[in-house]
Amino acid sequence: MARRRGPLFRCQECGYQSPKWFGRCPACSSWGTMVEEIQEKTPPSKRRPPEASPITSVEAERYPRLKTGIGELDQVLGGGLVPASLVLIGGDPGIGKSTLVLQAAAALAQTGEKVLYVSGEESPEQIRLRAERVGALAKDLLILSETVLEAITAAAEDLSPALLIIDSIQTIRTEEVASAPGSVAQVRECTARLLDFIKARQMSLFIIGHVTKEGAIAGPRVLEHLVDTVLYFEGEGGHPYRILRAVKNRFGSTQEIGVFEMRETGLVPVTNPSWIFVSERPAGVSGSVVTACLEGTRPLLVEIQALVGTSPWGTPRRTAIGLDPYRVSLLVAILERRAGLRLYDRDIFINVVGGIRLAETAVDLAVALALASSHLDRPLPSDLLAFGEIGLAGELRRVGRAGDRLREAQKMGFRRALVPRGTSENLPDMEILTADSLKEALDLFF
Repeated sequence: MARRRGPLFRCQECGYQSPKWFGRCPACSSWGTMVEEIQEKTPPSKRRPPEASPITSVEAERYPRLKTGIGELDQVLGGGLVPASLVLIGGDPGIGKSTLVLQAAAALAQTGEKVLYVSGEESPEQIRLRAERVGALAKDLLILSETVLEAITAAAEDLSPALLIIDSIQTIRTEEVASAPGSVAQVRECTARLLDFIKARQMSLFIIGHVTKEGAIAGPRVLEHLVDTVLYFEGEGGHPYRILRAVKNRFGSTQEIGVFEMRETGLVPVTNPSWIFVSERPAGVSGSVVTACLEGTRPLLVEIQALVGTSPWGTPRRTAIGLDPYRVSLLVAILERRAGLRLYDRDIFINVVGGIRLAETAVDLAVALALASSHLDRPLPSDLLAFGEIGLAGELRRVGRAGDRLREAQKMGFRRALVPRGTSENLPDMEILTADSLKEALDLFF
């Protein structure tokens, strides 16, 4: 018989717990997030200790991966869905999370696999309307509108689907926890029970999660530790393109991305993302440079735009969209100190075209060239590609897989490239310009 324990307060943002209430969480410093949870003390169950087995006796590939039928999604997952894996998909409202999983469910169901789609937010009629619009109708795609966890697991037990989808985890509740749906206790408990349920039945699971205003998945961070894969669906409001990024993947790389285009008929995978990011580049305009970055195993061409102008205020503005603003400030300081450009009293705006976010230091040279081009109002050649890391002394450092980056640029029609000196990794047949320092690189064009 379970007995009532003392009060326990848990932070709704980070999961920190304490026996007393705080107005401000001691762990994450969030205000008003400590909520009381009812704790029950359950006597420990008597069972035999588990037996450990040698790792050499474990079969590595006992169950094959399930192909979702969407190439970009399979690439981000590492080759497909691993049976008995739990995948968490997060993103802003209206970004296309439900559309993506519905299309993947229909594509998988059309191969003969049974899929159970559980929605706690929409009725079956609403899901049918969306499925008709995106062409996601399949006989083996089963729909269930339910919010009680016990009813969901009972239905999944009877149907034994290859893939179970929960949309969304914040709407699901278990009757054994006395708190509202979406609370830390409900989200954590429902996810843990679903994980135990699918592991015992070799069933794959997609969970859709809402995000907070800071961009993190709503609920405690322990939710991301429970699951096997965490995917973020990103995109700017004014752009039709969406980027699916893996931030955690126990069965594949966390550097892969998938690119989709949102249309009236649903999400369409983009097989050549470089073309969409550079196809509308203006000709003869200063402050525009194309660079090559790596997203997982895929080289990607993106356009970086810079705008430098006189600031009417005492403190100039520094705005970076798609880049780390601290990295941009560092490059501005290097341009002033090592290249002699006067930028301390200028407004600076940097934008990565297409809504993609870049974290690789290989784009340093392109950012610096874009800033110098805009500041001096001198356009760079339209067929020029630039990449390379910049050190604090103004030196250019080589980056990995330069040959793959240049071959991707050659396919897109670029005839010359500016790279750090010493780059000699299986380079293609194109004009290669090299430089040892940022000052030397700027002297080639300005």
